[in-house]
Amino acid sequence: MLKTRILTVMVVLPLFAAALFYLPNGGWGLFLMPLMLAGAWEWGALAGWRRAARVIYMGAMALAGMGLWYVSGGVAADSRAMNLALFAVSLVFWLIVAALWMAKGWRVRSPWVMTVAGLVLLLPLWWALVVMQTRPLQLLALMAIVWISDSAAYLCGRLWGRCKLAATISPGKTWEGVFGALVGVALYYGLASAAGLVQSSILQGAAGFAIFIFLAVLGIEGDLFESWIKRTAGVKDSGVLFPGHGGVLDRIDALTASMPAAALLLHTAS
Repeated sequence: MLKTRILTVMVVLPLFAAALFYLPNGGWGLFLMPLMLAGAWEWGALAGWRRAARVIYMGAMALAGMGLWYVSGGVAADSRAMNLALFAVSLVFWLIVAALWMAKGWRVRSPWVMTVAGLVLLLPLWWALVVMQTRPLQLLALMAIVWISDSAAYLCGRLWGRCKLAATISPGKTWEGVFGALVGVALYYGLASAAGLVQSSILQGAAGFAIFIFLAVLGIEGDLFESWIKRTAGVKDSGVLFPGHGGVLDRIDALTASMPAAALLLHTAS
C-alpha cells in the first residue's frame, strides 16, 4: 500500500504543479473542474443517492461553476463582492454548521440538506483555488499547510498518541497529533516566511503566523467532518480514484475548509 501511495503522489503532484504554474487562469479552472465533479459524484454516493441523482448533481455543480465564471467576467480576481460572499458562506458553515453537525452527532440523510452541504464544500474550494492562482507560489505554500499538518499529526499520533480527539468520529486521531500538527505548521511558517513564499502583507509577522495556525485548525475540522460523513454512510473511503489514497474527497477534505477561508482573508486584506 505504501508503494502504491508513493507512486500515485509521484504521478499526480508534478501534474498538479505544472498546471498550477503554467496554465492560464481559465485553463487552471478547467483543469480543476473534473476533480470538483468527481467530488460531487462521491458526495452523492455518501448521501445514498442513486446514479441518476448523482449525475444530475454533477451537472448542477458544473453549471454553478460556469455561472461563477460568467458572473466574474472570466477574471476571477475582478469579482470582489461575489468572492467575499461565497467565501464568507463557507467560513460560516465550518465555524458553526459543521461544528454543530459533529458535536451533535447528526446523521443527516436529507437529500436537500446534503445537496446544499456538498455545494458549500466543493464550490467555494474550486473557486478559491481559481482566484488564488494569480500567485501560484503563495497558493502552493498555503495548500502545503494542510499537507504538513496532516503528516505531522500522523507522525506524532503514532509516536505519542494517547488522548482521543474524537473517538466516535475518527478513532485514530489524537490530541497529541493535533499538537504535533500545530507545531509542524508553526515551524513551517517560519521557514516559508524566511523563504519569501508568503507574499501578501496579511501573511507577514504575527498575523501571518495566526492565519497559518487557523488554517491548520480548519483543515483538521475538514478532515474530521468528512470522516463523520463517511462513518454515517458506513464506508472507509469516499472513492477509489487515487490508488492507495482513496477518492477525491479523501484528498481534499482539509482543503474544503481551509482554502476558502484563506481566500477570504486575502480578499479582505486586499
